[in-house]
Amino acid sequence: MRSVPNIIPFVDLTAQHQPIAAQIEQAIQTVLRRGDYVLGQALTEFEQAFAAACGVQHGVGVACGTDAIALGLQACGVGSGDEVILPANTFVATLIGVLRSGATPVFVDCDPKTALIDLVAAEKAITPKTRAIVPVHLYGQMVSPTQLLDLANTYDLLIFEDAAQAHMAEREGYRAGSIGVAAAFSFYPSKNLGAMGDGGMVVTKDESVAQMLRSLRNYGAPRKYFHTDYGTNSRLDTIQAAVLNVKLPYLGEWNRDRRRIADKYNTLLRPLHSQGILPIHNQSGAGHVYHLYIVRALKSGCVVDREALQEQLNSQGIQTGIHYPLPCHLQPAFANLGYRSGDFPIAEALCQEIFSLPMYPGLTDSQITQVVGTIESVLAHQDSRKISA
Repeated sequence: MRSVPNIIPFVDLTAQHQPIAAQIEQAIQTVLRRGDYVLGQALTEFEQAFAAACGVQHGVGVACGTDAIALGLQACGVGSGDEVILPANTFVATLIGVLRSGATPVFVDCDPKTALIDLVAAEKAITPKTRAIVPVHLYGQMVSPTQLLDLANTYDLLIFEDAAQAHMAEREGYRAGSIGVAAAFSFYPSKNLGAMGDGGMVVTKDESVAQMLRSLRNYGAPRKYFHTDYGTNSRLDTIQAAVLNVKLPYLGEWNRDRRRIADKYNTLLRPLHSQGILPIHNQSGAGHVYHLYIVRALKSGCVVDREALQEQLNSQGIQTGIHYPLPCHLQPAFANLGYRSGDFPIAEALCQEIFSLPMYPGLTDSQITQVVGTIESVLAHQDSRKISA
């Protein structure tokens, strides 16, 4: 009888929640007793705690990360007639947030080693209509704060960070969320700091931006039944905030575990670089929080293509992902923006090569060894087939 392989999930939230289950249940029960389900005490407490953790003064909880981008840009005064620069290789929520603000998105390509936005390309894309840049701190690694600030100061641009994958990431003495005027975070369950459902937040050092956000998320009403802005209903639920309040003190420990896992992967994968398996480069040292661990199966140097490698891993119970298989400018829904295949060759090439290995706090050394050992076996098997042929 064929043995069933041990499953290594791509993400395991149960393992993370189990040790703190009693605390989470108690926090939820507290909200139930109070009955303040919308804009309640736990939300206020979490907004203050998370903003402080990011190194800024204000946090405004919203329904999701997409709303955090859309409403955050709107609160910063970005809208119709403005151009906003963003990378082509990001989750579509970044683009949707820019479009919902009323601004015109302007894509640029990325760095082939880090997959982060190419700031040289961004500078070339600046026009008199450029109002803001949205750097995406991708996979848990920040875009260079000093380079961003130099660019913004030179061209009088607003920096609005997309930090949805970079909770407590650091680089060059800055923490994600503290570089620009404001930043968007997502608390989707699989994030480094995840809720038990959807959730998001905008953090900002600007009190006027925070005040506008509190109005925009609540029907444009700074006080009940008095509507001064064209807002919407986008509020982080009090129960979700209570859960996040419990989890926030553990975030540092969880991020350190992610770095341990990444270091183990880096060590074990090093001999495979010559065989075309190449991790995305870390330029941030211990400041990288590894929301995802991304590797490339190089088209020009790997004996197995990405899809075949993923299939073999899956057959051995090892789950993987692709973040992301199609860049934003080639998504069918946004063909009206006028971009074509070939416009951003680096982003397009990366989308054909990258895949994500299991990454979550609690992943063991033996599991990591199993993942990399399986990749080695697949490569060796393919090499032997080539030789015998």
